[in-house]
Amino acid sequence: MLRVPASVWRCVRGFRTSLCSSVHVQNEPILSFNEGTAERAELLKALDDLQGRTEDIPCVVGDEHLWTSDIRHQLSPFNHAHKVAKFCYADKELINKAIVASVAARKEWDLRPVQDRAQILFKAADVISGPRRAEVLAKTMIGQGKTVVQAEIDAAAELIDFFRFNAKHAIELTTQQPLSTGGSTNTTLYRGLEGFVAAVAPFNFTAIGGNLAGTPALMGNVVLWKPSDAAVLASYAVYKILRECGLPPNIIQFLPADGPVFGDTVTSSEHLAGINFTGSVPTFKHLWKQVAENLDVYRTFPRLAGECGGKNFHFVHSSADVQSVVTGTIRSAFEYGGQKCSACSRMYVPDSLWPQIKQGLLDVHKDMKMGNPVDDFNTFLSAVIDEKSFARNKKWLDHARTSSSLKVIAGGNCDDSKGYYVEPTIVETSDPQDAIMKEEIFGPILSVYVYPEQKYREVLQLIDSTSPYALTGAVFANDQKVLDEASIILRNAAGNFYINDKSTGSVVAQQPFGGARASGTNDKPGGPHYILRWTSPQVVKQTHVPLRGWRYPYMD
Repeated sequence: MLRVPASVWRCVRGFRTSLCSSVHVQNEPILSFNEGTAERAELLKALDDLQGRTEDIPCVVGDEHLWTSDIRHQLSPFNHAHKVAKFCYADKELINKAIVASVAARKEWDLRPVQDRAQILFKAADVISGPRRAEVLAKTMIGQGKTVVQAEIDAAAELIDFFRFNAKHAIELTTQQPLSTGGSTNTTLYRGLEGFVAAVAPFNFTAIGGNLAGTPALMGNVVLWKPSDAAVLASYAVYKILRECGLPPNIIQFLPADGPVFGDTVTSSEHLAGINFTGSVPTFKHLWKQVAENLDVYRTFPRLAGECGGKNFHFVHSSADVQSVVTGTIRSAFEYGGQKCSACSRMYVPDSLWPQIKQGLLDVHKDMKMGNPVDDFNTFLSAVIDEKSFARNKKWLDHARTSSSLKVIAGGNCDDSKGYYVEPTIVETSDPQDAIMKEEIFGPILSVYVYPEQKYREVLQLIDSTSPYALTGAVFANDQKVLDEASIILRNAAGNFYINDKSTGSVVAQQPFGGARASGTNDKPGGPHYILRWTSPQVVKQTHVPLRGWRYPYMD
């Protein structure tokens, strides 16, 4: 159980905040789920309880559980005959009702001491870490097709870390105060934004949904949370935990909705204060344009924070360790079926190392198991998330088979008869400018360009200019001169840059995450500065010595 030091609660809660001791938190340990462990037994029971079951999930506004006539179902990716959740889309009227209720609750919530708001997240983190861990993991696995380890690092460890570290940062932020001089006191108050924040979450990380909604709420904001249709089951579990841990009604409204209806409604409201988004570039651009068109409607300029994916690279130099390259690339490209914003999608390998690396990749590829992650914990990857994703990946596989510049060297098949299965696929290209090296796929397809060893500098320039994205990237080399060159040339090519490590696996408080260019606004959730995006500071000067005259000394 995490204990918040008593010194934190002794902070002055009035107009002037005194200096408080920092809150000590650590990254949540990742459990093993090995045979015979208690966590494995608890998870198996939770998974068994979900088998064949459909959970009814309403829209929630305040304390009201509401249903519309637009009924939808979340399907299990690896068994689309299983409807894991029945939910409904909030219509425009319901979304507007949520906006009105949220705005009415904002003032009282914003005035609550940050220590009180933070305590809700600390408590929720403890609950997820302990008694509700198996539930959240099971719902992530069965609803989003994650293996046990992928669910654990996401829906448990990362979500817990987001809650604990952001709560810590929020408390410590109150100690960051301006200088005061003789005769006056200066104070910064970290207010929430005036209005509501729309949180639009993706399917691929349960933790991201919790963070997109939870962090603005922590900072005194009211939030409309639109979960992904493909992650409603786990998202609702997180929402219920927050409520059970003390989150008042109307602070976060839970609103599954059709994307365009939700976007049109929130961007047309005068009370829109921010959008916290993770998803596709076209959707984020559309929301940004809608906000721009409605600027004259708003009471304030809305904050827009977006994380939009990437076309992430592994660059391999001839001095690289081959085994590290093979292992890191397999994990980065194929864990969770490549459905990570940070997944390696394009790889550049020198001709001198390609025979060894190719053989290493093929050897591991033969041993990777794809299937049902619930029935077999030895599964390395499962199905992609839904029918739309399957069709997109199939299109790329067809392109790889028919293009004269591409050659499929492993995988290449897909089957949606029971689940949305796409084989982990490795494609070798003779054209580094082929679309498969430029465009985001969001699936288990890795493209490799083999370059002449001596032309590595040209390849570094190629990497920087090929894709519009700049999220993550990795350089594998043991030559320090090459590492220095790569770091300069690729300075703007990745927001998270890895040296001799895979391009995935950022950890809260260790590698705050995000990229620029088409990858988003690079606000770095997981770091101490992210919470500032969701505050509107007010600086107060209180003078203690009366001002008696209007003339300045030089005038006498």
